[in-house]
This record gives sequence, structure tokens and C-alpha cells, in this order.
Amino acid sequence: MSKPVAFVAVTYAFTIAMMGTTMPTPVYSLYQAEFGFSVFVVTVIFAAYALGVLAALLAFGRWSDSLGRRPLLLAGVALGIASALVFIFAGSVAALLVGRVLSGLSAGIFVGTATVTLMELAPGPRPGPAATSTSQWKSRAPAIATAANIGGLGLGPLVAGLLVEYLPEPTHLTFVVNLVLLVLAGVAVFLIPEPVTVLPGARPHMQRLSVPAPVRATFVRASIGGFAGFAVLGLFTGVSPGFVTQVLGVQNHAVVGAVAFVTFASSAVAQIALRGLGTTVALRGGCITLIVGVSALCLALATASLPILLVAAVVCGIGQGVTFSKGLASVTEKLPADRRAEVTSTLFVVLYVAISVPVIGAGAAATAWGLVTAGVVFSAVVAALAVVSLILLFGSTAVNQEPSESEKS
Repeated sequence: MSKPVAFVAVTYAFTIAMMGTTMPTPVYSLYQAEFGFSVFVVTVIFAAYALGVLAALLAFGRWSDSLGRRPLLLAGVALGIASALVFIFAGSVAALLVGRVLSGLSAGIFVGTATVTLMELAPGPRPGPAATSTSQWKSRAPAIATAANIGGLGLGPLVAGLLVEYLPEPTHLTFVVNLVLLVLAGVAVFLIPEPVTVLPGARPHMQRLSVPAPVRATFVRASIGGFAGFAVLGLFTGVSPGFVTQVLGVQNHAVVGAVAFVTFASSAVAQIALRGLGTTVALRGGCITLIVGVSALCLALATASLPILLVAAVVCGIGQGVTFSKGLASVTEKLPADRRAEVTSTLFVVLYVAISVPVIGAGAAATAWGLVTAGVVFSAVVAALAVVSLILLFGSTAVNQEPSESEKS
């Protein structure tokens, strides 16, 4: 397989792997009815995914450097297939938890390995008139990786919602489709060339976590804004089905999937379209956008309005996309190349804690106080975090602009 074809093959596999991780979103209400569990249990099942992602990031984050990209990607596909099989035959809450952990392990492998693989397989410049067009692939590879990652996450609930709503056997067919697409992804990955040379005797090791002192202040600012954004992302993925069906009274599962899709799609578009903005300006704008988004979410819950909920999903998605991409950029741009992996992994640990723990809290609050009250409280907490991040961003600018002692003299 040539490099351009391999690039397309990995992009497809990346999209499908991430798509499978969010396909259960429109199915949660059916499982609730079948197994008789509460919104809190739904959030725990959703959060099990984040546990799998964290485990994969820490345990397998650097294995592809020692074993090769292709074996790790094949392992990610295999874990996704195992997750789909568990969901197809799931007969208990325990099975759903196992399926979500396997799905998280698959995603955790793909997030790092597939992104790097796409950059390595991007066609390089060729001599002659085609040099400019081929060199653009290298510069666009990160944006394509972002589109595959976040776009796949958004396609999952959209496709699953349509399958659940309009075709028979909703709790089975969704994951059969996922299984078939993953098998094709496995074949595609199997046929790609190995983009790195594996040294004989190289041994895999766990990813170390640390934040060097020079970037700790930047890391704190980025992680607070990112925490708020990922918490909202978790809310729209794990709890929004309950909002749509129980608060808004909409029983169409395609609509449930569309709400989650809009959030992810807005995030992906914002990350790609606004990548040229300055980091500090973009982070401030992202925090303000998150505050506006969760305010719109409160209004949607208070008025039981689906159109306002969709607006909130768009605005929150944009805020999450900007705070994540620019926060990551602000941290990594000040690091030497040999420290970026561990610091990036540390930031991802914070972000995937954000996508799980607050959502579980929202589920517990929904059980105790109701979905509307829980959603409003959750939104207020997210807005407070965004305000703190915004204050720190303005504070950092003031410190940076303060003249040094030599300048004063």
C-alpha cells in the first residue's frame, strides 16, 4: 500500500474507532428501560469509558515507539471489536461496564498512535510542480487527525440514533454495524506499511507523568479551561439523552444522537477553523464562549426548549474545541521535544478525569434533585471554572507585561 492510500486507510480506521466509542449514547435510554437503572448508573457506565482511556494512555502511550505503529493500531481495533461483541450480547449492567472499558482502551490507543501515524504517513513534497500540493498534506495532517478524532466521536451518536430510531433490533443492530466497520478498519490497518523502524530488543514502558516547573502556571491555566470544556462534553454525551427524553419530552432517538453530534461537530470545526488565532486571545474567547454556552443550557432546561438546547450544544462545542486545542498548544509550545509526551499525557489525564467524575456527580444530583436542577448546578460549576481560567489568563498577561528590574532602571 502506498503512503497516500495508507494515509486514507488510517484516517478511516481512526474515524471508525472513535465513532464506536460514542455509539451507545442514543441506546442508553433503551438499556435504562430494559435493566431498570437510574440516570446515575447511566453516567457511571459512560464514565467507565474514561477509565479505559486513562489506562491506555498511561500503559500503552509509548508502546508504539517500541513495537511499531501498526501492531498498536491493530490492538486498538481488536479492543473495539471486543467492545462491540460485548454490547451485542449484553444482558446486564456489568456487561455494559465491561464494554465501555474495552471501548475506552481502544480509544486511548488510537488517540495517540493514530495521530502520530497520520503525521508520519502524510505524503511528503515531490520534485516538480506537485511539490506544493504534496507538502500541504504534511501541514494539514494535524487538522485531518483532529477531524477524524472529534468527527468520529460526533458521527457515533448520529449514526446510532438513526439506526435505533428507524431500524429493528436497536440494541443489537447498532453494534453489528459498528463491528462490520471495525473489521474493515482492521483490514485497512493490516495492509498499511509500518511507518517507523522498530529497533531490535526495544521494550515498551509506561508513560511517565510530570509537569516541569517552567510550564506549571501555563499548565494550570490550560487544565482549568480544558477541565470545564471536557466536563461539558461529558454532559452532552452521558446525560443529554436524559435531558432530551425526560425534560424536553422528545422520544426520537435520532434527535438524541443529533444533539451529541452537534456538540462534537462544533468542537471539530472550531479547532480547525480557528487554529490560526493567537493562543492567549483564543483561550480567553474559548472561556467566554463556554460561559455563554452553559448559560444557554440553563435556559434550555428552564424553558424545555429543544432549539435552545441545540444552540447551547453548538456554543459549548466551540468553547470546548478552542479551550482544548489552544490550551494544549500553550503547554507544548514551551517544551523541548523530549518532554512533550509526558506533559501531554498528564494534561489528558486531567481532561479525561473531567469527562467522567463531574458527569457522575451530575448523575447523582439528577437522582436526588431531578435533571433540571442537576443541569443548572452543573452549568454553574462549569461557568465558575471558566471564569477562574479567564481571570488567570488576564493575570498572566499582566505579569508578562510588568517591566523587569533592569527595564525599570
